[in-house]
Amino acid sequence: ASQQQHIVSSGAVLLVGLGVTWVSFTQEPAAAFAFPRLIAAFFTLLGLWNFARAILGLAKVGEGLSGAGFKNILPGLALISVLVFFAAKFFGFYAASFVSFFCLYSLYDPASHLEARTWLKRFLITACFMAVIYTLFALLLQVQTPRGIIF
Repeated sequence: ASQQQHIVSSGAVLLVGLGVTWVSFTQEPAAAFAFPRLIAAFFTLLGLWNFARAILGLAKVGEGLSGAGFKNILPGLALISVLVFFAAKFFGFYAASFVSFFCLYSLYDPASHLEARTWLKRFLITACFMAVIYTLFALLLQVQTPRGIIF
């Protein structure tokens, strides 16, 4: 069962990688998709390598995802799905990413949710994270991100 789980999960990751790579190579203007093409192709190659290892029975790490483990990551998956399919286009990439990161961090942070100090810490870490993301994507890589009503 473990090898079958590895084959199914690595196959799904490979299909997603192939889909993202195909989309990045079929969109225009080509210059706006230079960085996404590079990243998508790299991750597709990693997905292909992982899938081949699963088929050959070389991937022996892990025991799959239990129901309890899936239940733990389900809120994060739901939030990321909303970000990808709605919020990034409507609110803008940076605003939606800020809210999403803050919500995920607050959801999974074991610190108290009753202290103002921990909320301030979460906010500051989120702001620093988004400053790094903005610097990386907008200033260094000059990647086109979804624009929305906020920015």
